[in-house]
Amino acid sequence: MLPTPAGEDPDRPAGLHVGHLDLAARVDEALRVQAMAFGLSEEEIGIRRYIVQRHMTCRGARALGAFTEDGVLAGFVYGMPNDRTHWWSGVVEPYLRADGLEGWLEGSFVITELHVHPGFQGGGVGRALITRITDTAAEERSILSAIDTESPARGLYRSLGYTDLARQVHFPSASLPYAVMGAPLPLRRP
Repeated sequence: MLPTPAGEDPDRPAGLHVGHLDLAARVDEALRVQAMAFGLSEEEIGIRRYIVQRHMTCRGARALGAFTEDGVLAGFVYGMPNDRTHWWSGVVEPYLRADGLEGWLEGSFVITELHVHPGFQGGGVGRALITRITDTAAEERSILSAIDTESPARGLYRSLGYTDLARQVHFPSASLPYAVMGAPLPLRRP
C-alpha cells in the first residue's frame, strides 16, 4: 500500500469507500467478485449463494463492502462470532485440538469470506476490509481459513498478526488443503 498523506485514513483504499454491505440483497454481485477472485464455477456459485444467505441470518453476522464512486462492489468481507456448532468449527476443531489450540474456537470472530476483484487487488482493499470488520468485533481474537499455500492473501494475514494454528486442513468440499490462522484483536497495523 502506498504511503498515506497526513490526515487521510490509512485503511481507506484510494478511490473506494468501505462501508456496510447488505450481503443478502447483493449476494449475486458479491459472488461475481468471489468468482473472479477465487475462480468459481456456476455450480459452486449456486451452492455458495445458499451458504451466504444462511450465514447472514446467524447471530452477529455482518458484512462490509469496498465500493467504487458509482457503487460497484470491488471487494467484500463477512464474518461472525464463532459458533462451535457450525460446520466450519466442526471440521477445524480436530486439527486445532491435535496441537492443544481448540481454545481458539471460543471468543473468536471468524472471517468467513474475504474477496477482492482482481482489478482492485494489491491496493489495500483486503487490508481495509478485514481491519474495519474486526475493529468492530467484541471478541478478543479472530480466526480464518485460507488455502494452505504461500499467497498474497496469506502474506496479508501474516502482516496483520495472523499466525498458523493448523496446516493441511481438509474440508470435505475442497480439493486443496487449508491453513487455519488466528490473530489477537485489534489487528496489527503497518
